[in-house]
Amino acid sequence: MRLFSIYKGLQKPLVYRGFKGKFIAWGICSLVLGLILGGLAGTLINMYFGGLVTLSAIAAGLIYTFSKQKNGLHDKTRSEGIFIHQVNLKPGYEKENF
Repeated sequence: MRLFSIYKGLQKPLVYRGFKGKFIAWGICSLVLGLILGGLAGTLINMYFGGLVTLSAIAAGLIYTFSKQKNGLHDKTRSEGIFIHQVNLKPGYEKENF
């Protein structure tokens, strides 16, 4: 009897231009949001100001995405110390009537 490996998923993390996993979508959203903000600023105020807003919004969004990616996919707060959880059992818990 021959056995074959079963491959599930991608087997490798999805990476595109330095972005990994969910941060690919964050990068795309920052690009689109920068273009929208720049376009609005360009039509309402000035074309040069709109270009500056576009470049700065895209750069800020990508820098923020890279900084959040360094913390990992699941950014959790790490609390240090000893935590005591109160037990909330009913007083008659041990005395069950059968």
